[in-house]
Amino acid sequence: MTGTRRTVALLFLLPALVLLGALIVYPIGYSVVRSFFDSAGHSFVGFDNYQTLFTRSDTKTAINNNIFWVVLAPTVATALGLIFAVLTERIRWGTAFKLIVFMPMAISMLAAGIIFRLVYDQDPAKGAANAVTTSVHDLFAPSSAFPQAHPRPNAGIAGPAGGPFLTKEPVRVGRPVLLPLVGVAADKMPDSAKPARRPAATPGEVTGTLWQDFTLGKGAGAVNKVDPSELGYSGMRVEAVKGGKVVASTKAAADGTFTLPAAADGARLRLPTSNFREPFNGVEWLGDKKFFTIHLGGFDLYLNIVTTSIMVAYVWMWAGFAMVLIGAGLAGMPRELLEAARVDGANEWQVFRRVTVPLLAPVLAVVLVTLMINVLKIFDLIFITAPGSTQDDANVLALQLYRSAFNEGNEGLASAIAVLLLLLVIPVMWFNMRRLRRETRR
Repeated sequence: MTGTRRTVALLFLLPALVLLGALIVYPIGYSVVRSFFDSAGHSFVGFDNYQTLFTRSDTKTAINNNIFWVVLAPTVATALGLIFAVLTERIRWGTAFKLIVFMPMAISMLAAGIIFRLVYDQDPAKGAANAVTTSVHDLFAPSSAFPQAHPRPNAGIAGPAGGPFLTKEPVRVGRPVLLPLVGVAADKMPDSAKPARRPAATPGEVTGTLWQDFTLGKGAGAVNKVDPSELGYSGMRVEAVKGGKVVASTKAAADGTFTLPAAADGARLRLPTSNFREPFNGVEWLGDKKFFTIHLGGFDLYLNIVTTSIMVAYVWMWAGFAMVLIGAGLAGMPRELLEAARVDGANEWQVFRRVTVPLLAPVLAVVLVTLMINVLKIFDLIFITAPGSTQDDANVLALQLYRSAFNEGNEGLASAIAVLLLLLVIPVMWFNMRRLRRETRR
């Protein structure tokens, strides 16, 4: 009778065992074996594919980025989920907030990649991130209307490209000063600019004119002379410098004329660099600029801006997932423990740090482990978000696996990457299973 039960049990398990073998055991075994053969699968190459995995530049970049993905993205998403879950417990519209935060989970990675590709667009007129960045930047450091302006050769003013420009000789009261500049296209001049006017000599004051000394057409205008068709540099700042200190300053009128008090007598006039500040075009969010580098023997760990930007997109999607799970754990927490801590004199931060977080440790571990496994196989978000010019810099193991198998046709290297990913997942899964068994015993 016992043997019959075993046979029946085996028959019931047989379909599941067949599926397990066909869908999991066989692919894993085949990948392990295939990783020891060359790209064509004909010659046994031993551990050459694994050696290539740790020596080739693109695969080393993928390993580097995966390290930061596993460490940073799950940690930040879990921390945000914890903060959101705790804070939304105390507000009246907490349910609506949770719904909004969780909504990105309904979006596919493909759609999220397209959304953030637009968000990170370099053009501030298209990309939301650079629209905000340029607005904040221009609020504190506005760009100039004359970024390309510079003195004419052999003029009475000179200086390095981009300024500041200084007059070659000191100025005197009652002697008008002409400061001819060029370099600004006619259609780029500000709307407030008016036809330039020659300065009038005024006793006790330093007067002058700043203007665009250029007239379109051969022989149409004279050099270092204010012509009727030429425009003044409206709003350009002029400083009088004496002994290394600014003794007076002013701004040019719409026709380019300016007036300085008698204190400017004997000073040199300076056009500061703020007059020639280039427009701020935002941050290259999907560029290859590195934030920092950590030297570890012969291997350098570095984090670049494109990887960080894509991590932000990932956190935007998965922080809601972490919040919902942590919120469920928070709902089942014994409230009397929190009240007891408050009665004993603990403030809210101490209650959160010493009571709430330790009680939520099992839930936090589940969320963190789940997200770590998830980021190890991240592929589509990077593939869609990173442009072709910096996709190599945003490379991860799953993306490199795809490239090796389908772009290069190197199935041996792709299998080695798959085996490495499996080996990276096993410790995380082992930790998770051990924790679950410990919880079951309790």
